[in-house]
Amino acid sequence: MQRRSRWLRRFFLRGLLTVLVLLAVAGGGLAAALWFTLPPAQGRYALRGLSGPVEIVQDEHGIPRVTALNEQDAAQALGWLHARDRMFQMEAMRRGAAGRLAELAGPAALRMDRFSRTLGLAQSARADYAALPEATRAMLDAYARGVNAWLEARGRFAAPEFIALGAPEAWEPWQSLLWAKVMGLWLSGNWRLELDRARLAGILPPERLAELWPSDDSTGRADLAGLPSLERLDRLAAAVPEFPRDAPLPSSASNAWAVSAARSATGRPLLASDPHLGFQAPILWYLARIEIAAAPGQPARFLAGATSPGVPFMVIGRSAALAWGFTTTHSDTQDVFIDRLAGADGYETPEGPRPFTVREETIRVRGHEPEVLRVRETRHGPVVSDLDGTSSPEGSSVLAVQMANLAPRDTAAAGLHALNNATTLAQARAAAALITAPAQNLMVAAADGGIGMFLTGRTPARRAGDGTMPAPGWDDSHDWTGWVPFEDMAHAENPASGILVNANNRVQAAGKEPYLGRDWYGDWRFRRIHALLAQRHLQAPQDLAAMQRDEVSLFAREMLPVLRAIPRPAGPAGAARDLLLGWDGQMRAAAPQPLIFNAWWPLAARAALSMGGVPAGAWPPTPEFLRFVLNPDMRGAHWCRPSGEAAAPDAPAGAAASDACAALVSEALERATAQLAERFGPDPAAWRWDMAHRARFEHPLLRFLPVLRDWTRIEAPTGGDGETVNRGGMAGGGFAHVHGPGLRAVFDLSVPEGAAAVIGTGQSGHPLSRYWADQTPIWAGHAPDGALLLPLGPVPGQSGGVLRLEPG
Repeated sequence: MQRRSRWLRRFFLRGLLTVLVLLAVAGGGLAAALWFTLPPAQGRYALRGLSGPVEIVQDEHGIPRVTALNEQDAAQALGWLHARDRMFQMEAMRRGAAGRLAELAGPAALRMDRFSRTLGLAQSARADYAALPEATRAMLDAYARGVNAWLEARGRFAAPEFIALGAPEAWEPWQSLLWAKVMGLWLSGNWRLELDRARLAGILPPERLAELWPSDDSTGRADLAGLPSLERLDRLAAAVPEFPRDAPLPSSASNAWAVSAARSATGRPLLASDPHLGFQAPILWYLARIEIAAAPGQPARFLAGATSPGVPFMVIGRSAALAWGFTTTHSDTQDVFIDRLAGADGYETPEGPRPFTVREETIRVRGHEPEVLRVRETRHGPVVSDLDGTSSPEGSSVLAVQMANLAPRDTAAAGLHALNNATTLAQARAAAALITAPAQNLMVAAADGGIGMFLTGRTPARRAGDGTMPAPGWDDSHDWTGWVPFEDMAHAENPASGILVNANNRVQAAGKEPYLGRDWYGDWRFRRIHALLAQRHLQAPQDLAAMQRDEVSLFAREMLPVLRAIPRPAGPAGAARDLLLGWDGQMRAAAPQPLIFNAWWPLAARAALSMGGVPAGAWPPTPEFLRFVLNPDMRGAHWCRPSGEAAAPDAPAGAAASDACAALVSEALERATAQLAERFGPDPAAWRWDMAHRARFEHPLLRFLPVLRDWTRIEAPTGGDGETVNRGGMAGGGFAHVHGPGLRAVFDLSVPEGAAAVIGTGQSGHPLSRYWADQTPIWAGHAPDGALLLPLGPVPGQSGGVLRLEPG
């Protein structure tokens, strides 16, 4: 018995030792695999297709300086660098656009895949590639060769994610066009607003429906006969992807401004650009400087600024002669059409019944059986009402969406290519005319002293209607008749003030032609930038960099009088109101007032929506709506009373409405304070904005895995909010900073070294890399040396390694 006991003990000890050894071997193997996926910092590599050697010098932040013989060699080197540092990000982009995310992520990605397959983004990109000029296709081809050189050398070790997922497929040149397709889709979200309005059309009277997004230039309302039922519209809304749950790109905002040579302390124009998009880790942008050697009859040239993995061009940046940036115009380039059915397989047109164009899409789902998606199209575009899963829709109509960025012969890549080669304001304008999607404001500064803003993207000319509601599609009454001519758009060149600014504000006066859309965002950031520029006549590059971090909210300043006017509430709400009495509207990270204000105003807006009969969740609370409700002339004060309730007959004019709004404001403040007290304690003076408002950058796939989510998340306390120049956008009803300037850049055309930028994360997409999050402290304003931006001059301050690519 004792011998048997000793044998069992030895058996279990050996078994335990074996398990420990196997775990150690497995852990060591995984560590070795992860180490092998780290990008090399130096070495020589052979790439087929190069016409000559390419040298890549990296600085201490991993930002490359690429020196090549020609632009195609530079594009190939950039493709290799993007794949080396961001291959999984590129994989997620092309799979998301092509509707193939579920192959990696399983059923959780099906909603996104169904949407992308229905719109046919991949088919559109393939067709556009074939129609591009030869020189632009050559750049896309060279870029793809660079990407594939990395993939062929590394296989499933091309990035750490592929260890588990398997080696990525080869990159095809047309897939670079998917980036612009995705941007065009998410930067033009009007069709979603049309559906939201349609869902409320049977609940609200027309005048209240129009006030949800206040405007003074509406040109009419489409006929809503034939809309699917409210229940069906609700199902459709639930089937469409939304930010931040499904996609990292919300409806977005940006800042860009230019000052002429006469207003610049350097004697040459300056340009600042900070695009605002949803945050992710790594961020969308990848910094680089590209030097191209002189050729017979052509001088040497360079490009410096921000590229985006998947694209072979400089997206925001400068050359020797030109600097440029983009903001979203938010013009209306999408319409929903109500197409009446004509039998089981057709729909009505002005020429009579026509069969649907039908295709079947097979979506492979990780760990599950494939799903077959039947996609129908009308003459207007894909039938989006099929997204709710009802193959034979109820009623007598379907909803089809027409989008400018899905129209044939999209030449956006050719336009960006031309912009990279432009040397004058006139050439930049010609390049802008080629950028057919998305609709953007291209801000340009030229070394010869000129500045300009050119509207890009095809904007539809409508036979009737204002594009705010679904329109009848069975006749041609609301059809698109073509595109607004580029020359008719609201461009601006060399204003007398020497200043051009855009912050997603309206780009032309109300009622002016051509018609670009009805719904425009508030102009608070636009006015704040102008005010800052007016503080001094001459601007220096460091002034523009400091302005990008301005945290004063003009929206808050407009709302503060109504908060100060209410009677002092009891308890913590009274203390909160006291803190607001002397506040200047600055969203400082260490102050309690931004937290109080940003908890209060959405509750006040939701209360007004509820009073007006808008069901919960049917329309988001917006600052534009709240400004309309609480503006000093009381135009929107009827939203402060329950819908249909009249004022007392003996009440003075406006008094009842004023009292109702004061009660709404007070109640919302008390609710906001109570909610904050539960989270941060009973004393409002001890609260800080950055207790809740922290920039959050998460991996698009690993954010769904509990342990890896926490390990890979990048966070930093920040100031600002959704209406400050330093954009601190939030989503989902919380305070987390998930949307804002993932890139800040300032360009000074007086010297070749005049380029500086910073991104929200780091250059690398590898969580173990030292470049994974090394720019975050600088971006968030926490750099020990006080630096705001990183120089992108030709010579790096400190070397991070030298790579040499040679013809193979």
